[in-house]
Amino acid sequence: MDQLAALRALRRVVELGSFTAAAAALDISHTVVSRQIRQLEEQLGAQLLNRTTRRFALTAAGKEYYDASRQILDSLDAADRAVGQHHARPSGSLRINAPMAFGTLELATWLPDFLALHPELHIDLVCNDRIVDLIEDGFDVALRLTRDLPDSTLVARRLASSALVTVAAPAYLARHGTPHTPADLLRHNCLVYTQAAKPNDWSYTNADGARDSVTVKGTLQANTGVALRAAALAGLGIVSTASFIVHEELKRGALVRVLPGYAMRPRELYALYPQSRHLSPKVRAFVDFAAALYQARDWG
Repeated sequence: MDQLAALRALRRVVELGSFTAAAAALDISHTVVSRQIRQLEEQLGAQLLNRTTRRFALTAAGKEYYDASRQILDSLDAADRAVGQHHARPSGSLRINAPMAFGTLELATWLPDFLALHPELHIDLVCNDRIVDLIEDGFDVALRLTRDLPDSTLVARRLASSALVTVAAPAYLARHGTPHTPADLLRHNCLVYTQAAKPNDWSYTNADGARDSVTVKGTLQANTGVALRAAALAGLGIVSTASFIVHEELKRGALVRVLPGYAMRPRELYALYPQSRHLSPKVRAFVDFAAALYQARDWG
């Protein structure tokens, strides 16, 4: 027996005053309504209704049971409405993980616009340069900049492509000379981003499509591009980094492009989130907003 269905049948019978009206309201047959209430009485071991050929009345036990079950049904209906409203619009807490440089230099610039559209959201942004476990660490969505995603059960939505550029301060190049080919980097102090798959292997493609790879070395390595940018600005060496990290410095000439005739394979920006039959509105809204933003923006 479906006890919840039987409770709803009992409520309709009492409220509408007849089995026939209750059956019509529930879109089931008179026979089914009668059977549900009979089975409910059998399960409880108590008679709930005194029936005659023309009318019925709640017994004392039936009145007590009906009052209690009505409160239960009202609470369930309220819970259904609350969940429905929650899933109809983005609300609650949205926990986001992002790389340090991307989170602080890029994501932070457009998060206020996203929150302005969804004032019922609360953002918990965690920036670091380690790969987190979304499920274990309790994140709703992660943004990743990578060339290759590992096999995973997570959903991955590509948002944009981020170019890599090789840059240095003019003062460094004045002291040590300007490299003209990737092989020239072997004579320079190269600043290495340790979160890359092969940090010291820098690979380039020239205008003719030929590939050239070198294994660089230097006096500084770091797991965040922001620290490497600061070192490059101080004239310590040459760094290969995402263009958004050094965009402003390139505009004002504090850093300059090295090897402009060579291109490095870009990193892809992905939004990752756990698989679910029903993607929450808050995650969907965030990912859709980011996708639209980077589709319209000349970025990377």
